[in-house]
Amino acid sequence: MTGFEPLIGAATAGLTGLISNVVKEKGGELLKKSDIDLFQGRAFNQAVQKYVKRYADRHGILKVACVRMDNPVKLDEIYTAVQLLPRSALRYYESTESLQELFRESGKRGFSFEDAEKKQGIEVANAQQYLMVLGGPGVGKSTFLRKMGLEALRRQAIMNSARQNSDVLKPQETYYAHDCIPVMLELRQFSSKDLSIKDVIAQEFEVCGFPQAQAFTELFLKSGKLLVLLDGLDEIPGEALNHAITEIENLVDRYPIDNKNKNDNDNKQEKQAGNRFIASCRVAAYTFGGFRRFSDVAMAAFEDSQIERFIKNWFKKPRDLEVDTAKRCWELLSSLDYRAAKELAQTPLLLTLLCVIYDEFQDFPKKRHQVYGEALDVLLRKWAAEKRLQKEPIYQQFGADLELELLAEIAYASFVDDQLFFTKQTIIDHIQIFQADNDNAPDLDADKILKEIEIQQGILVERSRDAYSFSHLTFQEYLTAKCIVDNQKVEQVVRDHLIDDRWREVLLLVAGLAPGKWGADKLLLAMERTAHPFLNRSERLRALVMWADSETQDAEDTPKTAAAKRIAALALALALALALALALALALALALARDLARDLARELALARDRALDRALDLDLDRALDRARALDLDLDLDLDRARALDRALALARDRALDRDRALALACEYQKINVFQPEKIERLIQNLKTLEQQQPTENTYSKAYVNFSNLIQTVWEDSINLKRDHLDISKQEINAINDYFYIFQLMIRCKEAAVRVSPTVWEGIESRILTVPDNAAQN
Repeated sequence: MTGFEPLIGAATAGLTGLISNVVKEKGGELLKKSDIDLFQGRAFNQAVQKYVKRYADRHGILKVACVRMDNPVKLDEIYTAVQLLPRSALRYYESTESLQELFRESGKRGFSFEDAEKKQGIEVANAQQYLMVLGGPGVGKSTFLRKMGLEALRRQAIMNSARQNSDVLKPQETYYAHDCIPVMLELRQFSSKDLSIKDVIAQEFEVCGFPQAQAFTELFLKSGKLLVLLDGLDEIPGEALNHAITEIENLVDRYPIDNKNKNDNDNKQEKQAGNRFIASCRVAAYTFGGFRRFSDVAMAAFEDSQIERFIKNWFKKPRDLEVDTAKRCWELLSSLDYRAAKELAQTPLLLTLLCVIYDEFQDFPKKRHQVYGEALDVLLRKWAAEKRLQKEPIYQQFGADLELELLAEIAYASFVDDQLFFTKQTIIDHIQIFQADNDNAPDLDADKILKEIEIQQGILVERSRDAYSFSHLTFQEYLTAKCIVDNQKVEQVVRDHLIDDRWREVLLLVAGLAPGKWGADKLLLAMERTAHPFLNRSERLRALVMWADSETQDAEDTPKTAAAKRIAALALALALALALALALALALALALARDLARDLARELALARDRALDRALDLDLDRALDRARALDLDLDLDLDRARALDRALALARDRALDRDRALALACEYQKINVFQPEKIERLIQNLKTLEQQQPTENTYSKAYVNFSNLIQTVWEDSINLKRDHLDISKQEINAINDYFYIFQLMIRCKEAAVRVSPTVWEGIESRILTVPDNAAQN
């Protein structure tokens, strides 16, 4: 059982009826009476059934071995409706500069900037009699053509069900609208210069037992009842391409349906009668000007809704539905940590790979280089091999290994220059330099090498005339990381780009790609050396760090917990500084620093039961409201007295929060940051303040005094000086950069294959210590 049985049965009946009508009405033109009789009865019905079943078995089932699909799946079960846009949308932008600017403004990772109207693929197929579908490798062109053939069969099933007044198959909301027999042709079989496309179509019918297959093909072409699906124009061997193009154009021109005699009373479907043609080609190979009658459209990259739908379609097994695997997969892929992986998911082939990986592990690996490396390998080697593409001799001489090295150098050079888009001449120059520097590189035409790279895998894509980029930013990042590791550029990159968020993904990949016994040690130590000077920006910062160290010391702590406690103590100091902040910009910077500290402490396994989260969330909203209100008054240059009144009102509101201050102290007691006697004293002192809390009728200045008293109790109990909290914006930025680096270091450790325990323990022991204790080589 394949699951296609209901479709096969109903579609067979529908096609049999369609064929019988055409043979009855027009068969006399080409068939003898004795031949016409062959198109009825049980034997012919079996031939039609075999044809439908053969189509469903060959083109209705997917198994892509290069992305580790062990078992085939029905196309209908995972198919996600594609969107198409005019081909002109691919060449809309004028220069690399305009593309670069647009990318920065978009705030996205993807390079899809189409502003043309997108339409559902099946709607376009219904509207266009001649359709050329363009796109890069793995974007779903072949799958779309296969699906349109299934939809044509489904239409026959639906029409038969309607005639039988049956509910076996109900019409979809949007379905294929033309009565045609689908014929799927893989154009790579056109390896001969004398092969006839009409003969190939006839062979599809003959192999299933259709009588008089040549005459039958001629009859249905003349009747305009074939849907000819021409898959992979780019896969035709070069020596046969011109012949194949001529064959296709001649076939299209030889069998048009004349609609001139249709009157206004004829329905729309009759006016659109005629053979339908849908072809596909990789966009980089579509250079001959196109077929005269065909409308050229391009596959649009998957949007979030399509990615989510594909994932839901993929995880439909009973166990997956029971535990909601699809939802967990989508939520993880949508998280910040996996934004690079989600970018790959815009391509159906690579989205399939991601689903297979998640299906296997119920997670995406922390060692992301493995995923991205496999995705790149799928496009570089496996996809072409699985489709049995015959590569051009020039490409075979260059080879995948040399290409990988070349692409890595192009990726690194452009990434250092902050160029995600580059001119064709820039790539040509890189290829020529690469050839000159490598005696093993063949002396081939650089322009042809670029064209073959573009056609064969689509890793480099022409975005506008002579303006290129990598197909995915993820690939450029991976290749940049490979170049860094292979050419020992780790310390240089850390020194020049560590706190540039653009390089975050690259550094995570460097950690995973770092080879040998010492793995990512060199990277992590270089990052630590770069981080510590940020704490040396002022005496106040050094004093604050030394306070956090001295107030949290415990001989029983491990390096990890000791570091976490220092960070938690500093987070508290930042929260107290936030309570004092009178400027919104300063308050927001402090809030960010406090959040980074909280996250870093949590990652170091201190915040049991989210106690640190709860503690540090207690006063944030009110402190920010206070700073925001004061900023508003001062920015509007209002009367100073009014600003003071606002400050006093806010202080009164804050003074009522003695209970919140007590809750904050109790949460810190739970996570055991400070010495027990100090935190106990703090709690007791806060409790005694209950008797001193102002009443509702008290003059507002009393609230200011009470608010200051709460702050003083905090500072005295944990030996924190008020001067330490008077932090400038520049000092906060330095703290933020420091925390950013150490959070990134933790992510790099997770992404690495190997890290020395001694090295990492040493790094943990020095987190948030004065720079004199920085790591040594």
